[in-house]
Amino acid sequence: MRRRSFLQGALATPLLAVAMEAGRLEAALGNARRYSDHALISHLRASLDEIARADISAGPRHVLPAAVELLAVIDELARDATSAIRRDLLGVGARAAEFAAWLHRDAGSPAHVTSFFHDRAAEWAAITGDGPMHAYVLLRKAQATDRHDPTRMLDLAQSAAHGPWALPPRARAEALQQEARALALTGAPASGVTRTLDAAHAALSQATAAEPATCTGPLCAGYTLDRLMAQSAISHREAGQHHQAVDLLQQHLALGVFAPRDRAFFTAHLSGALAAAGEPDQAAATGLTALRLAAGPGYGQALGELRRTAAQLRPHARRPAVRELRQALLALPS
Repeated sequence: MRRRSFLQGALATPLLAVAMEAGRLEAALGNARRYSDHALISHLRASLDEIARADISAGPRHVLPAAVELLAVIDELARDATSAIRRDLLGVGARAAEFAAWLHRDAGSPAHVTSFFHDRAAEWAAITGDGPMHAYVLLRKAQATDRHDPTRMLDLAQSAAHGPWALPPRARAEALQQEARALALTGAPASGVTRTLDAAHAALSQATAAEPATCTGPLCAGYTLDRLMAQSAISHREAGQHHQAVDLLQQHLALGVFAPRDRAFFTAHLSGALAAAGEPDQAAATGLTALRLAAGPGYGQALGELRRTAAQLRPHARRPAVRELRQALLALPS
């Protein structure tokens, strides 16, 4: 399928409004071509980071059109670029395609749409010889894999963590914790999950100081110990260690600094862990807190976890707090 046909075709849903009109694309191309080669790459990088910053406050559905437009511009420019600039264009394009996949996933797009953009990111990373970026895309694909397909999640996470590339320590730590989650989901012994999480901590201990996270900077530059611990709690939850998951999430949500999307996501997981630990009222109250964080910007992954929690709480549907959570979820726009 041709790239522009994909953007304009049946996969572009009215909800996401990602269709590209020819006039807008030509205008964006005309603007981009005003820059010299070096300035063009800087302009595209700055544009991608600006869209990512807007996503933090506005949410994925509001910035998706701009992200897809930027990606289309990079794709079109790369077709005619000289070899000197083409490599840099595709390097930015790999970052933009991975970000577009992330936005589509969080906005609730079908899995094959997210996969399309992941595949484009992996393709461009391979063309440019950027092994760490290729591994990072594999990590993102593992994170996007449905939890009911843990074998595929494990394959992708292990490939990211142990493949023929040198991931930066923070990115390697995140890949290893994803491997631990997949191991828990496949029913691996608790010792194997713990050993893999220990390896993630060892990798993180080798990292230099954390930097503000950007789409175009070092991979996983903002990956912190608090985030690793919150994700480790999810692995414990998947392994059925619900009380341990609750303790870790409560501790690190109270002390850690998280972006709004991450706080909503981990709070939603805390709600689910509380439900599994036999605390339906506390689970519902925590779920309502997560819902207040996620509903406005439309953080789809957090909302998905809350719906999973609501299903867990169905036996307690008559309890006032549980009923309030379930009704609030039902009242969300489809």
